[in-house]
Amino acid sequence: MKLDLFKSLWGWQGDWSHCAEQVRQMGATGVEARMPLNGTEARTMAHNLKQQGLQYIAVVFTGGDVVPDQGWKAQQHLDRLQLALDTAGILQPRFLNVLAGNDRWPLAQQVDFFGRAQVLADVAGVVCSFETHRGSSLYSPWVTLALIEQLPQLRFTADISHWVVVCERLLNDAQDDLQPFIDRVHHTQARVGYDQGPQVPHVQAPEYAKELAFHQQVWQAIWVSHRARGYHGSTLTPEFGPDGYTHLLPFTRMPVADLWDLNLGMAQTQRRHFDAWIDTLQESA
Repeated sequence: MKLDLFKSLWGWQGDWSHCAEQVRQMGATGVEARMPLNGTEARTMAHNLKQQGLQYIAVVFTGGDVVPDQGWKAQQHLDRLQLALDTAGILQPRFLNVLAGNDRWPLAQQVDFFGRAQVLADVAGVVCSFETHRGSSLYSPWVTLALIEQLPQLRFTADISHWVVVCERLLNDAQDDLQPFIDRVHHTQARVGYDQGPQVPHVQAPEYAKELAFHQQVWQAIWVSHRARGYHGSTLTPEFGPDGYTHLLPFTRMPVADLWDLNLGMAQTQRRHFDAWIDTLQESA
Protein backbone atom coordinates (compact mmCIF):
# COMPACT_ATOMS: atom_id res chain seq x y z
CA MET A 1 0.00 0.00 0.00
CA LYS A 2 1.22 3.53 -0.77
CA LEU A 3 0.45 7.04 0.44
CA ASP A 4 -0.54 9.58 -2.22
CA LEU A 5 -0.14 13.14 -0.97
CA PHE A 6 -2.01 16.06 -2.51
CA LYS A 7 -1.39 19.79 -2.26
CA SER A 8 -4.39 21.87 -1.21
CA LEU A 9 -4.96 24.97 -3.33
CA TRP A 10 -6.94 26.64 -0.52
CA GLY A 11 -5.29 30.05 -0.18
CA TRP A 12 -2.89 29.32 -3.03
CA GLN A 13 -2.00 32.11 -5.43
CA GLY A 14 0.46 31.85 -8.27
CA ASP A 15 1.03 30.23 -11.63
CA TRP A 16 0.62 26.54 -12.39
CA SER A 17 4.31 25.90 -12.98
CA HIS A 18 5.13 27.17 -9.48
CA CYS A 19 2.28 25.06 -8.11
CA ALA A 20 3.76 21.97 -9.78
CA GLU A 21 7.16 22.77 -8.25
CA GLN A 22 5.59 22.84 -4.78
CA VAL A 23 3.76 19.57 -5.48
CA ARG A 24 7.07 17.93 -6.33
CA GLN A 25 8.76 19.48 -3.29
CA MET A 26 5.99 18.05 -1.13
CA GLY A 27 6.44 14.61 -2.67
CA ALA A 28 2.82 14.78 -3.79
CA THR A 29 1.06 13.51 -6.90
CA GLY A 30 -1.45 16.28 -7.50
CA VAL A 31 -3.72 18.97 -6.10
CA GLU A 32 -6.99 19.19 -4.22
CA ALA A 33 -8.98 22.27 -5.22
CA ARG A 34 -12.44 23.70 -5.68
CA MET A 35 -14.07 22.54 -8.90
CA PRO A 36 -14.95 25.33 -11.35
CA LEU A 37 -18.52 24.72 -12.50
CA ASN A 38 -18.25 26.96 -15.56
CA GLY A 39 -17.39 24.89 -18.63
CA THR A 40 -14.77 27.30 -19.97
CA GLU A 41 -13.03 27.57 -16.59
CA ALA A 42 -13.15 23.79 -16.16
CA ARG A 43 -11.52 23.21 -19.55
CA THR A 44 -8.80 25.74 -18.75
CA MET A 45 -8.10 24.03 -15.44
CA ALA A 46 -8.08 20.60 -17.12
CA HIS A 47 -5.51 21.89 -19.61
CA ASN A 48 -3.25 23.23 -16.83
CA LEU A 49 -3.49 20.02 -14.83
CA LYS A 50 -2.59 17.92 -17.87
CA GLN A 51 0.24 20.26 -18.85
CA GLN A 52 1.79 20.01 -15.39
CA GLY A 53 1.12 16.26 -15.00
CA LEU A 54 -1.00 16.70 -11.88
CA GLN A 55 -3.72 14.41 -10.56
CA TYR A 56 -6.79 16.16 -9.22
CA ILE A 57 -9.20 15.82 -6.29
CA ALA A 58 -12.22 18.06 -6.89
CA VAL A 59 -13.79 20.00 -4.01
CA VAL A 60 -17.53 20.64 -4.32
CA PHE A 61 -19.84 22.70 -2.10
CA THR A 62 -23.47 21.66 -2.57
CA GLY A 63 -24.69 24.76 -0.72
CA GLY A 64 -22.78 27.21 -2.90
CA ASP A 65 -19.85 27.82 -0.56
CA VAL A 66 -18.15 26.55 2.60
CA VAL A 67 -21.00 27.91 4.71
CA PRO A 68 -24.11 26.82 2.80
CA ASP A 69 -26.65 29.36 1.62
CA GLN A 70 -29.31 29.13 4.31
CA GLY A 71 -32.08 29.78 1.81
CA TRP A 72 -31.25 26.79 -0.38
CA LYS A 73 -33.53 23.77 -0.26
CA ALA A 74 -32.28 20.20 -0.49
CA GLN A 75 -33.13 20.01 -4.18
CA GLN A 76 -30.87 23.00 -4.90
CA HIS A 77 -28.03 21.18 -3.14
CA LEU A 78 -28.71 18.12 -5.28
CA ASP A 79 -28.82 20.22 -8.44
CA ARG A 80 -25.40 21.69 -7.56
CA LEU A 81 -24.03 18.20 -7.00
CA GLN A 82 -25.42 17.06 -10.36
CA LEU A 83 -23.72 20.00 -12.06
CA ALA A 84 -20.43 18.98 -10.44
CA LEU A 85 -20.90 15.37 -11.53
CA ASP A 86 -21.51 16.57 -15.10
CA THR A 87 -18.41 18.80 -14.97
CA ALA A 88 -16.33 15.86 -13.76
CA GLY A 89 -16.42 14.61 -17.33
CA ILE A 90 -14.22 17.57 -18.32
CA LEU A 91 -11.79 17.53 -15.40
CA GLN A 92 -11.58 13.76 -14.79
CA PRO A 93 -10.88 14.07 -11.04
CA ARG A 94 -9.74 11.11 -9.01
CA PHE A 95 -12.93 11.63 -6.98
CA LEU A 96 -15.17 14.40 -5.67
CA ASN A 97 -14.62 15.64 -2.13
CA VAL A 98 -18.08 16.98 -1.27
CA LEU A 99 -19.04 19.39 1.50
CA ALA A 100 -22.70 18.53 1.51
CA GLY A 101 -25.95 19.66 3.03
CA ASN A 102 -26.70 21.95 5.95
CA ASP A 103 -26.20 21.47 9.68
CA ARG A 104 -29.70 22.83 10.45
CA TRP A 105 -31.60 20.02 8.70
CA PRO A 106 -33.24 17.37 10.94
CA LEU A 107 -31.89 13.83 10.77
CA ALA A 108 -34.73 12.49 8.60
CA GLN A 109 -34.00 15.17 6.01
CA GLN A 110 -30.27 14.41 6.20
CA VAL A 111 -30.92 10.73 5.51
CA ASP A 112 -33.18 11.51 2.55
CA PHE A 113 -30.68 14.01 1.12
CA PHE A 114 -27.63 11.76 1.37
CA GLY A 115 -29.53 8.79 0.00
CA ARG A 116 -30.49 10.82 -3.07
CA ALA A 117 -26.98 12.28 -3.38
CA GLN A 118 -25.45 8.81 -3.39
CA VAL A 119 -27.86 7.71 -6.12
CA LEU A 120 -26.70 10.64 -8.27
CA ALA A 121 -23.07 9.64 -7.73
CA ASP A 122 -23.79 5.99 -8.51
CA VAL A 123 -25.61 6.84 -11.73
CA ALA A 124 -22.75 9.12 -12.82
CA GLY A 125 -20.17 6.49 -11.92
CA VAL A 126 -18.19 9.05 -9.90
CA VAL A 127 -16.91 8.46 -6.37
CA CYS A 128 -18.23 11.07 -3.92
CA SER A 129 -16.41 11.32 -0.60
CA PHE A 130 -18.46 13.43 1.84
CA GLU A 131 -16.35 15.67 4.07
CA THR A 132 -16.79 16.19 7.80
CA HIS A 133 -17.01 19.97 8.18
CA ARG A 134 -18.68 22.54 10.40
CA GLY A 135 -21.71 24.15 8.80
CA SER A 136 -22.39 21.12 6.62
CA SER A 137 -24.55 18.11 7.42
CA LEU A 138 -21.50 16.23 8.77
CA TYR A 139 -20.58 18.82 11.41
CA SER A 140 -20.87 16.30 14.24
CA PRO A 141 -19.57 12.77 14.76
CA TRP A 142 -22.87 11.75 16.32
CA VAL A 143 -24.98 12.93 13.38
CA THR A 144 -22.54 11.21 11.01
CA LEU A 145 -22.72 7.94 12.94
CA ALA A 146 -26.52 8.14 12.92
CA LEU A 147 -26.42 8.58 9.14
CA ILE A 148 -24.12 5.58 8.77
CA GLU A 149 -26.65 3.40 10.58
CA GLN A 150 -29.17 4.09 7.82
CA LEU A 151 -26.83 4.66 4.86
CA PRO A 152 -23.81 2.38 5.33
CA GLN A 153 -22.85 2.78 1.66
CA LEU A 154 -21.67 6.37 2.16
CA ARG A 155 -17.96 7.19 1.92
CA PHE A 156 -16.30 10.04 3.77
CA THR A 157 -13.44 12.51 3.86
CA ALA A 158 -12.07 12.70 7.39
CA ASP A 159 -11.25 16.18 8.63
CA ILE A 160 -11.28 15.34 12.32
CA SER A 161 -10.22 18.86 13.33
CA HIS A 162 -13.80 20.09 12.83
CA TRP A 163 -15.23 17.47 15.17
CA VAL A 164 -12.65 18.32 17.83
CA VAL A 165 -13.90 21.94 17.79
CA VAL A 166 -17.59 21.00 17.75
CA CYS A 167 -17.17 18.62 20.69
CA GLU A 168 -14.60 20.87 22.44
CA ARG A 169 -12.40 17.89 23.21
CA LEU A 170 -10.25 15.23 21.67
CA LEU A 171 -12.44 12.27 20.84
CA ASN A 172 -10.30 9.78 22.73
CA ASP A 173 -12.67 8.77 25.51
CA ALA A 174 -13.52 5.07 25.77
CA GLN A 175 -17.10 6.00 24.81
CA ASP A 176 -16.00 7.69 21.57
CA ASP A 177 -16.25 4.79 19.16
CA LEU A 178 -15.60 6.22 15.70
CA GLN A 179 -14.82 2.86 14.08
CA PRO A 180 -17.98 2.70 11.92
CA PHE A 181 -16.92 6.06 10.47
CA ILE A 182 -13.24 5.13 10.10
CA ASP A 183 -14.26 2.00 8.19
CA ARG A 184 -16.00 4.22 5.61
CA VAL A 185 -13.35 6.93 5.23
CA HIS A 186 -12.13 7.28 1.65
CA HIS A 187 -9.84 10.31 1.94
CA THR A 188 -8.02 12.20 4.72
CA GLN A 189 -7.39 15.89 5.20
CA ALA A 190 -4.48 16.41 7.58
CA ARG A 191 -4.93 19.44 9.78
CA VAL A 192 -4.59 19.44 13.56
CA GLY A 193 -7.39 21.07 15.52
CA TYR A 194 -7.79 21.69 19.23
CA ASP A 195 -10.69 22.20 21.61
CA GLN A 196 -11.12 25.89 20.74
CA GLY A 197 -10.20 25.97 17.08
CA PRO A 198 -9.85 24.01 13.82
CA GLN A 199 -6.13 24.75 13.47
CA VAL A 200 -3.37 24.84 16.07
CA PRO A 201 -1.02 27.85 15.77
CA HIS A 202 1.86 25.55 14.84
CA VAL A 203 1.76 21.79 14.50
CA GLN A 204 5.27 21.34 15.97
CA ALA A 205 4.60 23.44 19.07
CA PRO A 206 5.13 21.16 22.10
CA GLU A 207 2.01 22.50 23.83
CA TYR A 208 -0.06 20.84 21.08
CA ALA A 209 1.72 17.48 21.16
CA LYS A 210 -1.31 15.60 22.47
CA GLU A 211 -3.51 17.07 19.72
CA LEU A 212 -1.04 15.99 17.04
CA ALA A 213 -0.79 12.52 18.58
CA PHE A 214 -4.59 12.12 18.61
CA HIS A 215 -4.99 13.15 14.96
CA GLN A 216 -2.14 10.86 13.89
CA GLN A 217 -3.77 8.01 15.77
CA VAL A 218 -6.97 8.55 13.77
CA TRP A 219 -5.07 8.84 10.47
CA GLN A 220 -3.21 5.60 11.14
CA ALA A 221 -6.50 3.87 12.01
CA ILE A 222 -7.76 4.96 8.58
CA TRP A 223 -4.68 3.42 6.93
CA VAL A 224 -5.31 0.18 8.82
CA SER A 225 -8.91 0.20 7.59
CA HIS A 226 -7.84 0.98 4.01
CA ARG A 227 -5.45 -1.96 4.05
CA ALA A 228 -8.17 -4.25 5.41
CA ARG A 229 -10.55 -3.03 2.67
CA GLY A 230 -8.00 -3.79 -0.04
CA TYR A 231 -7.01 -0.22 -0.91
CA HIS A 232 -3.79 -0.10 -2.93
CA GLY A 233 -3.19 3.49 -1.83
CA SER A 234 -4.44 6.04 0.65
CA THR A 235 -4.87 9.72 -0.24
CA LEU A 236 -3.99 12.50 2.19
CA THR A 237 -4.04 16.29 1.78
CA PRO A 238 -2.26 18.51 4.34
CA GLU A 239 -4.80 21.30 4.78
CA PHE A 240 -3.60 24.09 7.01
CA GLY A 241 -5.31 27.16 5.65
CA PRO A 242 -5.95 30.90 5.79
CA ASP A 243 -9.38 32.56 6.26
CA GLY A 244 -9.30 32.71 10.04
CA TYR A 245 -7.54 29.36 10.43
CA THR A 246 -3.96 30.67 10.53
CA HIS A 247 -3.48 32.53 13.81
CA LEU A 248 -2.67 36.25 13.49
CA LEU A 249 -0.98 38.61 15.90
CA PRO A 250 -3.24 41.32 17.34
CA PHE A 251 -3.09 44.77 15.72
CA THR A 252 -0.46 43.90 13.08
CA ARG A 253 -2.43 40.91 11.69
CA MET A 254 0.85 39.18 10.94
CA PRO A 255 0.55 35.37 10.69
CA VAL A 256 2.28 33.44 13.48
CA ALA A 257 3.41 30.74 11.01
CA ASP A 258 3.99 30.42 7.27
CA LEU A 259 1.16 28.54 5.56
CA TRP A 260 3.38 26.75 3.04
CA ASP A 261 5.82 25.70 5.78
CA LEU A 262 2.94 24.26 7.81
CA ASN A 263 1.62 22.18 4.92
CA LEU A 264 5.07 21.10 3.72
CA GLY A 265 5.99 20.10 7.27
CA MET A 266 2.77 18.11 7.65
CA ALA A 267 3.40 16.33 4.35
CA GLN A 268 6.90 15.34 5.44
CA THR A 269 5.72 14.31 8.91
CA GLN A 270 2.95 12.12 7.56
CA ARG A 271 5.22 10.56 4.96
CA ARG A 272 7.58 9.51 7.77
CA HIS A 273 4.60 8.35 9.85
CA PHE A 274 3.24 6.23 7.00
CA ASP A 275 6.64 4.74 6.15
CA ALA A 276 7.23 3.82 9.81
CA TRP A 277 3.82 2.15 9.95
CA ILE A 278 4.56 0.15 6.77
CA ASP A 279 7.94 -0.89 8.22
CA THR A 280 6.18 -2.16 11.35
CA LEU A 281 3.83 -4.26 9.23
CA GLN A 282 6.73 -5.78 7.31
CA GLU A 283 8.64 -6.58 10.48
CA SER A 284 5.63 -8.38 11.95
CA ALA A 285 4.89 -10.32 8.74
